[in-house]
Amino acid sequence: MKIRICALVLLAAPLVASAHVVLEQQVATAGSYYKGVFRVGHGCEGSATVALTVTLPEPMASVKPMVKPGWTVSTRSEKLAQPLMNHGKPVTDAVVEVSWRGGPLADAHYDEFALMMKLPDAAGRRWFKVTQVCEQGANDWSQIPAEGQTTRDLKMPAAVLDIQPAAGHAHH
Repeated sequence: MKIRICALVLLAAPLVASAHVVLEQQVATAGSYYKGVFRVGHGCEGSATVALTVTLPEPMASVKPMVKPGWTVSTRSEKLAQPLMNHGKPVTDAVVEVSWRGGPLADAHYDEFALMMKLPDAAGRRWFKVTQVCEQGANDWSQIPAEGQTTRDLKMPAAVLDIQPAAGHAHH
């Protein structure tokens, strides 16, 4: 009996994890170009998704959202206190937020929303806060675990990217 319960828990674990808005690839190299694919696994308590907004954890030298048929994409930029370098040129304004509006994406379906980003040179975990707006209601995927917690301890975790140190400087 205990074996069956353990097996059921293990089978259900990926379903719980996929219910959140998560990054498809959760590890990347510092200073590289990275395609961040945000996977939306469901709507809001049965209601279809009509908008998704990703807030970047920090300014990045280059952010380009992927266009999706049936959705309009917009970005919000801010003036930087310290310019970032991109291809040897200073970047003084950076995208801090990307939004897609449209759909609708039915609760019974999933979809992916992608950004191409030039990652920072510093390694470490970065948390992408995501707001999911539905025809009725919204989900605020913005919780960041405290020391000693994991995302499994949270009801509405932000999407996480673990940026690993670069072995050498290479252009991708």
